[in-house]
Amino acid sequence: MFLTISTTGTPELPATDLGFLLHKHPEKAQAFSTSYGKAYVLYPEADAGRCTAALLLEVDAVALVRRGKGKGRGGAPDAALAQYVNDRPYAASSLLAVALSAVFSSAMRGVCNARPERAERPLPLRIEVPALPAKGGTDLVRKLFAPLGWTVTAQPVALDAEFPEWGDSRYVSLVLESETLTLAEALRHLYVLLPVLDDAKHYWVAPDEVDKLLRAGEGWLPAHPEQKLITSRYLSRRWSLTREAMERLELVRLAEADDSEVEEIDNAVEPETETEEKPTPLAVQRRDAIIEALKTSGAGRVLDLGCGQGQLVQALLKDTRFTEIVGVDVSMRALTIAARRLKLDRMGERQASRVQLFQSSLAYTDNRLKGYDAAVLSEVVEHLDLPRLPALEYAVFGAARPRTVLVTTPNVEYNVRWETLPAGHVRHGDHRFEWTRAEFGEWAGKIAQRHGYDVEFVPVGPDDPEVGPPTQMAVFVQKTESATETATSKEAKAA
Repeated sequence: MFLTISTTGTPELPATDLGFLLHKHPEKAQAFSTSYGKAYVLYPEADAGRCTAALLLEVDAVALVRRGKGKGRGGAPDAALAQYVNDRPYAASSLLAVALSAVFSSAMRGVCNARPERAERPLPLRIEVPALPAKGGTDLVRKLFAPLGWTVTAQPVALDAEFPEWGDSRYVSLVLESETLTLAEALRHLYVLLPVLDDAKHYWVAPDEVDKLLRAGEGWLPAHPEQKLITSRYLSRRWSLTREAMERLELVRLAEADDSEVEEIDNAVEPETETEEKPTPLAVQRRDAIIEALKTSGAGRVLDLGCGQGQLVQALLKDTRFTEIVGVDVSMRALTIAARRLKLDRMGERQASRVQLFQSSLAYTDNRLKGYDAAVLSEVVEHLDLPRLPALEYAVFGAARPRTVLVTTPNVEYNVRWETLPAGHVRHGDHRFEWTRAEFGEWAGKIAQRHGYDVEFVPVGPDDPEVGPPTQMAVFVQKTESATETATSKEAKAA
C-alpha cells in the first residue's frame, strides 16, 4: 500500500518544511508498527523547491487471515482461497487510514511547534494513491473530494491491459491537487474517505467510531453534499451509529448557521443531569463474572491460584459469604504487593482470619490446596508454556480437586477488534499462547472428562456475534460420586 504527499516551496518558504509538519525528518527512513503490519515513511525527494513524503504500508497477510475471523473482503469464512489471495496488501483501505492516523497523528491535529505558522497556512499539495478501491467508480471519487477543494484526477485501472474488452476494475489511480487546504485538513479528508470509498473496514465498528468520524470531519463534513453516504459507509452501515452521527452533525450545522455553539442549541437537558457512562474496564468485568460464578456455586472457601497483586482477593474480602480466601502465587514480589494492597499488617483480627497468602508453584502438587470449595485460575494458563499445562492440570484437578474451578483466558479471536494491537502480537508480552474458543473448549473438555467434572463456558465482556467475547471463562463443577462412578463404569465396559 502506497501514498505520497508532495508540496513545492521557495527559498523563503522551503518545501522541506513538510518534514516539520509531518514530524518526520526528510533525511531518515522511519518504521512504525501498526495494525496488521509495518508502516515506513521516507522521502523520495527533498529540497527547497519540492519535497515528497511517501507512506508505505507493508501488510502481514498471514496475520490478517489468522486474526480477521469476521466478515469483510478477504475474510469471509466460506471463501478459503480469498482469505489469502486478495487486495489487502496493495490497495488503499481502512488499513492505510489507520496507518495515517497512527504515523501522522500530530500532523492530522495541525500541531507543529517548530513551524506553527506553516501548519495554519494552506500549502500547494499533491497527493497520489496508485491503487484505490472505489465502490462507485471515478464519479463517486469526484463527488467526495471535489466539494472539499481538490482538483481530482481519477483514472480507472483496467482489469487486464491485454484484454481491454474485460473493462475496468473497481480500482482507480488517484491524484489530488489543491492550493487552498492545510496539511491537517488534507490528512483528515484521507482518513475518512479512504475507507468510505473502499466501503469496508478491517476492524469491528464500535460506538466510539462516531466520535472519530466527527473529530476528523470537523469543519467539512456537516456541509458536505454526500454527508449521508459518507457517514453510512464510514460506520459500516450500522444504522444506530449512523443515526447518532447524523443527529450530531445536524446540531453542528444548525450551530454554524446560527453563529452559536452546539451546547447553546443542545440545551434541553441541564448539564448537571447528564451522565456519560464510561465503559467498564475488562479487568473489572472479569472480576465481577468470577465473583458471580462463585456466588452461584455456593463456595465459602476459595483459592485464588496465581493471585498476582491481590485484586481478586481484595474484592472477595468485601463479601462475607466467602469465609476463607487464599491467594497463591509463585512470585514473592507479587505476594508482597498483594499484602500491601490488602493492608494485612493493619487488618482487624476477624478480617485477618479470613485471608492468607502463600507461595506455591502450580507445576507441583501442594497438600495445602486440598479441601477448598472453589479455585480460580484467572488469566493464568496463558502465562505457562504448553508442555507445563499437564502438570498444572494434575495439581489442580487431580490432586487439589476443589468442587468448582473457574478458568479465564483471553479469546485470541477477539484481538482483531483492537486496531492498535500490532499484527501477530499477543495481548501481553509474557503470554506464551492465546487460544481460540474452539481450542479452549477442547482443552477444557478433555480435563473435565479425565477428572470427573462437568464444564460450561461463559462469555466475559461484550459478546461479539462474529469473534466472541474478549475473555472466555470455563466453569468446572465436580460431578457427584454416583455420576462419576457411572461414567467410570461405562468407560470400563467400553474398554
